[in-house]
Amino acid sequence: MLVLLPPSEGKASSGRGAPLKSESLSLPGLAEAREAVLTELVELCSGDEDKAREVLGLSEGLRGEVAKNAGLRTAGARPAGEIYTGVLYDALGLATLDPAAKRRAARSLLVFSGLWGAVRVTDRIPSYRCSMGVKLPGLGALGTHWRTPMASVLPEVAGDGLVLDLRSAAYAAAWKPKGEVAERTATVRVLHAPTRKVVSHFNKATKGRIVRSLLSAGAAPRSPAELVETLRDLGYVVEAGAPAKAGQAWALDVVVDEVH
Repeated sequence: MLVLLPPSEGKASSGRGAPLKSESLSLPGLAEAREAVLTELVELCSGDEDKAREVLGLSEGLRGEVAKNAGLRTAGARPAGEIYTGVLYDALGLATLDPAAKRRAARSLLVFSGLWGAVRVTDRIPSYRCSMGVKLPGLGALGTHWRTPMASVLPEVAGDGLVLDLRSAAYAAAWKPKGEVAERTATVRVLHAPTRKVVSHFNKATKGRIVRSLLSAGAAPRSPAELVETLRDLGYVVEAGAPAKAGQAWALDVVVDEVH
């Protein structure tokens, strides 16, 4: 099972660890595309601060993020699972998983990123600020920049198993599973039972709990249909049906009563 996650906007500090070693990151097929984004981002943030804030969509209160980006090559690096914070990652609680579940997380979780393309939670990266929606002056829109290398690398990473896609729309734009990979891909929408509406905060938290449940249970569904049954066995209310056409992903609705 491969689980695709969005990053978090807010991130923990880099700390005092050794700096980034780009060659040690997973998915080496993305190395050239990573280096191109890293080089331009560092150059942008080492120059006109106001221009950098405008390009990155940062408010005055986030001015310090520009200096952070300028120092990416020398900043301390930590496992990505410690860098990414926020609602989904709080609910996932990687640090509190048992050892077996942590090993499963290292194998199965893939976090998408405007800067790195995609990383494993064990990959050591510095704290940064660069969303997939950014349009860099030289490279252009990052979602577009990543499509070609992702199309080459991700099908192999997905292997022949289930792909659980929990990414937000901006990050899903960087790679869309196609063909038989799409047929074993499942997306998840979380609905509040009384209103049947998606609530952003609560949607992220529930997705984090779903991933934690699967990792903790040692679940290994091989297909979207098996995932539906697994989630139901874990106590989730799931509504789903097979896609109407071949080459399409399954769309699962997880319905919950409480918003928390």
